[in-house]
Amino acid sequence: MQKNITLIPINNNMNFLGNIIWLVFGGFFSFIGYMVGGFMMCLTIIGIPFGLQMFKIGFFTLWPFGSQIRDAEYSTGCISTILNIVWALTGGICMAINHLFFGFLLCLTIIGIPFGRQHFKLMSLCFTPFGKVII
Repeated sequence: MQKNITLIPINNNMNFLGNIIWLVFGGFFSFIGYMVGGFMMCLTIIGIPFGLQMFKIGFFTLWPFGSQIRDAEYSTGCISTILNIVWALTGGICMAINHLFFGFLLCLTIIGIPFGRQHFKLMSLCFTPFGKVII
């Protein structure tokens, strides 16, 4: 007689545990910061596209383990390139350098390497958020 054993994928449990640790040790405060920044950007009509990108980064910051950043399947033309240049010049580089610094800092210890990798993912999203989707 053969028993059917259902295994719970370890990767999903580790992603959940990593996200909980991430939230407790600063992820929630980063999420709040990005949300406040997004609301501030949305106060003007010109800032709405940039505020929406701040919301995208904020939600990715809330739950980064198990999420991936991909290029959008739809064609945005050259407008996303122009908006990414404006984004980078007005604060995107500072946010990317911030995540780069914390990524390197966390990778100094073996326990911090998974969290440093999440900061590196956030760095790539903070540098060029237009034309990217989170899966």
